[in-house]
Amino acid sequence: MLLDELVNTTQAVASTRSRLAKVDALAGLLKRLEPAEIATAVGLLIARPRQGRVGVGWSGMKAAMGEPAAEPSLTVAEVDAALDRLLGTAGTGSAAERAGILRTLTGAATEREQAFIAGVLLGELRTGALEGVLTDAVARAAGRPADAVRRAAMLSGDLGGTALLALTGTAEQLDAVGLVVGRPVQPMLAATASSVSDALGTTGEASVEYKLDGARIQVHRAGDDVRVYTRTLAEVTHRLPEVVEVVRGLPVREVILDGETLALDEDGGPRPFQETMSRFGADAARDTLLHPWFFDVLHIDGRDLLDEPLATRIGVLESIAPGHRIPGEVTADVAVAEKVSREALAAGHEGVVVKAIGSAYAAGRRGSNWVKVKPVLTYDLVVLACEWGSGRRTGLLSNLHLGALDPLGEFGAPGGYVMVGKTFKGLTDALLKWQTARFQELEVRRTAGTVWVEPVTVVEIAIDGVQQSPRYPGGIALRFARVKRYRDDKTAAEADTIQTLRALLRP
Repeated sequence: MLLDELVNTTQAVASTRSRLAKVDALAGLLKRLEPAEIATAVGLLIARPRQGRVGVGWSGMKAAMGEPAAEPSLTVAEVDAALDRLLGTAGTGSAAERAGILRTLTGAATEREQAFIAGVLLGELRTGALEGVLTDAVARAAGRPADAVRRAAMLSGDLGGTALLALTGTAEQLDAVGLVVGRPVQPMLAATASSVSDALGTTGEASVEYKLDGARIQVHRAGDDVRVYTRTLAEVTHRLPEVVEVVRGLPVREVILDGETLALDEDGGPRPFQETMSRFGADAARDTLLHPWFFDVLHIDGRDLLDEPLATRIGVLESIAPGHRIPGEVTADVAVAEKVSREALAAGHEGVVVKAIGSAYAAGRRGSNWVKVKPVLTYDLVVLACEWGSGRRTGLLSNLHLGALDPLGEFGAPGGYVMVGKTFKGLTDALLKWQTARFQELEVRRTAGTVWVEPVTVVEIAIDGVQQSPRYPGGIALRFARVKRYRDDKTAAEADTIQTLRALLRP
């Protein structure tokens, strides 16, 4: 199959808000694929190629972009082969060879295909082909029950392999996919609530647990063999010897644990999130140690626990790892739950997760059985520029560049604005249309992808906090920023300051 067919399909998916239309478009594509192309195509559609990360960054991608091909001729198989070569090229002199592979690949691609390849390799492909939609499309194309496909994908952790099995195998083979120690499964996810009482009203009696500001891990042990995986199922065992050591010391032969790891300061409090992630992403040994905390157990010594109630799983976890269980309390009392939340926040953590005590572990699903509650912070910031959108937002100004006021001139001229992040989240169709017209009226200069504007528009932004970042001149970046509303009642001189945002950094 030509890569152009994937690009056409992703654009069709991105251009519609109808889930049914998305599923139909993707199912039609899946039916046209050869068996050898299925896993590759699925990986490309969700921007997670079967090779994983192949080490291509923004600068390398930009340098490789030459004159595009006039007509589509690049096949899915050729893209897959190029990624294999990129992954397998390492050592002395490999940089030039990798650059050549990338230039050859992009040189065979049309302009649309170049943009698609860049989105896949940089993990920035936004088409609306989310895994849930694609999973339903696999079921539609294969004529299999959606629940069977979804469960197989969750337990195998491999949507591409599941798609191949569903489309070419038997129903019995699909149903036989189960939990295997050493093969990561998609993690259970939490919904959100604005208060502990709302969360408890949804779950009923629950385990109210600290929400740590760390990195999600899934740990598998079979005998002395311990493997550690990230929330995206990438293996990071070699980076976390301290976690391996802890799990090897547990009184079990086989186990699958779900939890978080984070760096602690001298007083046992959490270090800033970016310190944890810097250590988490380091291949070389570092002085900073990461401490594991577990909140669930999915398997123990030949016994699967996925379908057991949380109360049972907590009991098992308490019996094998009491010193590494995330703090929490089982309760149906709002006052008790709020006390746990206050204690978590006072200890420097993000908030709490409220988990229905009778719930099973729904791998890969986000439902109402787990509900996270974190305080939402809102700040009034100034729009400095806006980027043109893609997909369904083509022709609209979408991604906002956000600035904080610097009245003291610590990071530039007094009274100027310091960029602290970007966001396109939270923008309704009406806001997109409005800001596209408004920001072109305020334009001071532009490039092909960005319009810079007079810094006069105030927008209220919700964030989960800030983190240290060398990317912006103020030394911080917003975490999980999303638009709440535009503030016509405020002038840019009344925006929140860079000093206010920097005060959110933990000491």
